[in-house]
Amino acid sequence: MFIGKISVMKAHLLVIFLIGAMIHAANVAADQAVFAGGCFWCMESDFEKLEGVTDVISGFTGGTVENPTYKGNHDGHYEAVEVTYDPEVVSYKELLEYFWINIDPFDARGQFCDKGHSYLSAIFVANATERKLAEESKQKVIANFPDQTVVTPILDAGTFYPVKGDEEFHQDYYKKSPLRYKFYRWNCGRDQRLQEIWSGQKVF
Repeated sequence: MFIGKISVMKAHLLVIFLIGAMIHAANVAADQAVFAGGCFWCMESDFEKLEGVTDVISGFTGGTVENPTYKGNHDGHYEAVEVTYDPEVVSYKELLEYFWINIDPFDARGQFCDKGHSYLSAIFVANATERKLAEESKQKVIANFPDQTVVTPILDAGTFYPVKGDEEFHQDYYKKSPLRYKFYRWNCGRDQRLQEIWSGQKVF
C-alpha cells in the first residue's frame, strides 16, 4: 500500500515536471523580432535557415492601413517578416547581424530588383533594449562603409499583419514553388548584390 502511494507521488511529480518543462520551452521560444528586407519570400527563406529560429511569417507592417493585402491596399506598409526565435540558441543581437548581411543597406528605393516603399528595408524594435542593440549594429555597418550612406531605418514596432486568406500561398513560397522562387531570386540579383557588398567584410 505504502509502495503504491510512493508510485502515485512519483507519477504526479513527473507530470508536474513535464508540464513545467513544456511551459518553459514555450516561453523560451516566444521571443519575436520583425524585419523588412525587400521581398518577404526571400527574407522568410533566409531567416528559416538560421539555427534557433523556430518560425518565420510573411506579412506587412509599418503603415496605417488596416488589414493590408498583397494585391490590394498596403500603402505605407513594408513587406516584412515576423521571426520567432529561441534566445537560448540565437540572440537578438545575432539576428540583427544576420539581417544586415542579407540586405542592401544603401538602397533608398527598395531592395535589389524590387523598388517602391513596400520593398524598403527597416528594423522594427519593440522596446528600448532592442532599439539600443539595433542602433549599435547599425553604427558598426556605418563605420565599415564610411563612403556610403546607410539608409535602413530603425522604427518602432506596430501591428504586424500576416499574409493570409486567398494570399496564404505567399507563406513559405520558397518551399511551395521552389523553381519559381529560385528563378525570381536569381533574376532579381539578390545574391549577386549581397556578395558584392558583404564578401570579405568583417563588420561584426
